Formats: sequence, C-alpha cells, structure tokens
Amino acid sequence: MTAISPAIFHRSRWQTVLIFALTFWLSSSLILDLVIMPELYATGMMTQPGFASASYSIFWLFNRIELVCAALVLTSTLLLYKTQTLLRPGTLWAIGLPLMLFTTALFYTYGLTPAMSSLGLQLDWFDGVAEVPAAMNQMHQSYWALEVLKLVTGAALLKFYYNRAYNRTQR
Repeated sequence: MTAISPAIFHRSRWQTVLIFALTFWLSSSLILDLVIMPELYATGMMTQPGFASASYSIFWLFNRIELVCAALVLTSTLLLYKTQTLLRPGTLWAIGLPLMLFTTALFYTYGLTPAMSSLGLQLDWFDGVAEVPAAMNQMHQSYWALEVLKLVTGAALLKFYYNRAYNRTQR
C-alpha cells in the first residue's frame, strides 16, 4: 500500500484538471470558430442591425468561460511546477505558454470584444444598412491571428501534458 503515495495522487489530479480544461477550451473555441461564426455569416446576420449586440452577448459569455479555463490551466501548471511532478528546469516554456493563453483570454474579454462591439453598434436607427468600418476588419484580423496562436499554443500544451501523463503511467 505504500507504493502509491498521496503526493502522486494529488499531482495526477491537477494534471487531469489541466488536460480537461484545455481540451474543453480548445474544443469549444473550435466549435465557435468553425460552426457558429460561419453560420452567422452565411445566414446574413452580419447585415442585421442587432448583430453587434447579439454577437457581444455570445462573446461575453464565451469570454468568461475562456477566462475560467485559462485560469485553471495556469493554476494547474503552476501547481505541477511547484510540486516538480512534470516540469523540469528545461521545460520552463510550459509556464510561459499558459501565461500567454491567460493574457490572450484577458485581452479578448476586456479589450477586443468590447471594442469590436462598439464599432459594430448601430446608433442611428433610421439609417439603412451601414458599412463595416475599416477598423472592424483590422480587429477581425487581430482576432483570427490571436485565435490561431491560441489554438496552436493550446494544442502544443495539450500534447506535452498528455504525453507526460501517458509516459508516466507506462513506467
């Protein structure tokens, strides 16, 4: 019975939390980016006057879920580093990447989403269809660049921790 120590049990629990949060976050991002957003564009929702407020309410909720997932990933990584289970001095990049993911989620929540919503908000109800501002296209490019960076970084972290978990159980 002494072969399984409580420290190993707790470490694997945080690793499971990290893998679950990262998997949930990446898969929900892919669903939003590859299913929901293209469907909204294809149905012509972008030309509707209430699109900015509808998309803001979608992203408001999703950004808060992203923040919780990013906080779980960062906390799990820091705890795993502190207990020296999976991270060694040569893998300090595995702390920087979750920190970058958390910063990206903060930027989405408090920077990019409110700015995009304010640009798309139609304040003149008597005006017909308004043109999309040029700044909105730049913000869309920023969003997609950050989204690709987030998905690649998250996939690399997921692969790293999943391989560490698999290799640890094989010993």
